[in-house]
Amino acid sequence: MGIFESIILGIIEGFTEFLPISSTGHLIVASEALGIDQSKVTKAYEVIIQFAAILAVVLTYSDKFTLKKIELWKKLVLAFIPIGAVGFVFADYIKSLFDIEIVAWMFIIGGIVFLIVERFYTEKEHFIDDVEKVSYKQALWIGLAQIFALIPGTSRAGSTIIGAMLVGLNRKASAEFSFLLALPVMCATTGYDLLKHYQDFTGANLVVLAIGFVTAFLVAYLTIKLFLVFLQRFTFVAFGVYRIIFGTILLIWFV
Repeated sequence: MGIFESIILGIIEGFTEFLPISSTGHLIVASEALGIDQSKVTKAYEVIIQFAAILAVVLTYSDKFTLKKIELWKKLVLAFIPIGAVGFVFADYIKSLFDIEIVAWMFIIGGIVFLIVERFYTEKEHFIDDVEKVSYKQALWIGLAQIFALIPGTSRAGSTIIGAMLVGLNRKASAEFSFLLALPVMCATTGYDLLKHYQDFTGANLVVLAIGFVTAFLVAYLTIKLFLVFLQRFTFVAFGVYRIIFGTILLIWFV
């Protein structure tokens, strides 16, 4: 992997990680298109850019990292438990699902789900507009919805946002809860990958890793900010349409 590939994948990770369009799906497709082999060095790179995305959330929501917000983090941990448990038990099976065709179909199905939900969704006055007001029951339901993200192409952000909207959060609060819920999920997966592949960093190009880290961090930070501004005026319909178009292109092009 060279500097050019590092920048491209860093941009893709930073831009797609927190949007409901599946970062994993885009990275799989991009790696295929760029001819990047899933080597040990590539795995080390993926750990680095995911860590960059985590830091982008921490910087954006630095006010949430105090003891005064302990109740919020209890709810986030509760929401993490379902995907953590299922992901641990079925890890090997989940890895076998990483296929372009599966990614393509899940893009399309996820897009249809977004269009259906948006067709019947109307924000009401009693809907939650602050993540700290989310109840434990709502957090658990969102966590259960997040399990679908284990299927490549589904999108962790998409699953949690849909789940949050269905249990009574407005669009902005749904997105913000999804951002924060990414922390325990990504810390668990990144930490596991780091422990499993730490020796791979010795053979990696540190310049390439550094460039990927900075790129992913900056793009992720800007994406979070712009996404929240976008939701003040628009719905998720555009993402639903994009998913269907992108998934269809994948089926035609790769499958």
